[in-house]
Amino acid sequence: MPALRCEALLLRSVDFGESDRIVHLLTADGGRLTAIAKAARRSHRRFPGTLDLFNHLAIDGRVKPRATMAFLERAKLVHPFLGLRTDPARYALASFLTEMLDRLSPEGIVGPEAERIFEFAIESLRLLERTRPTPSLRLLLELRGLDALGLRPEFGRCVRCGRVAGEGIARDHRVHFHVADGGIVCTACGVRLEGLIPIEIGTLRSLKAGLASPADRLDRIALGARMLAQAARVVFRFQRYHVGVELRSERFLDEMLPVVGHESTAPPA
Repeated sequence: MPALRCEALLLRSVDFGESDRIVHLLTADGGRLTAIAKAARRSHRRFPGTLDLFNHLAIDGRVKPRATMAFLERAKLVHPFLGLRTDPARYALASFLTEMLDRLSPEGIVGPEAERIFEFAIESLRLLERTRPTPSLRLLLELRGLDALGLRPEFGRCVRCGRVAGEGIARDHRVHFHVADGGIVCTACGVRLEGLIPIEIGTLRSLKAGLASPADRLDRIALGARMLAQAARVVFRFQRYHVGVELRSERFLDEMLPVVGHESTAPPA
């Protein structure tokens, strides 16, 4: 069987049988991976307290051709992200991001795509470990997570005619975001469309800055109350459109870190 040796982030862990454990991992080399750790709850030598949520690991295992799961033989702790467990808001946002990655990350990917998703996950948890999250940071991390997964919304130009948004006009000028098209539409192109979300040019520029900013400076971007409400409606509906269902951690996150406009109890767009 081909050997499996790489870094991984533990996204989910479920007890199985008397002593085994099934784990969902995000790997730096191959995207999402489901593996079974035999006797994990009994073996303190091969798995010395390593199979916990958020743990950054160095793993060894085997991949059996045509099998639905890999075999995890040992896991060494690289970093436990203990700071995420000291604050409910940090824990809630980290749980939401890892659940989104667990649901949307593809399996068996290689190269830049796998590296991009893994890098986003590690950088985001590092940021949350040192910074107590704000509503602005919550939205920007959610948006960057979708971007890392290949679901980057278009904020710069109309997705239908290509017209650049906001050229020579005020920041409070409004365009509209169309979820199904994955980006903004100008007034002319949006005439016959339904489900448009109004959003100001200034809010679009802040969201674009959030996507372009280095991860360790993301907490410096603060959206005002009006921008935050607009951004929340766009990000929530865009996320729900692609995820399809409400993530289990979303309501807990809304309790710990509420955002006006991020209506998690609303039906999918």
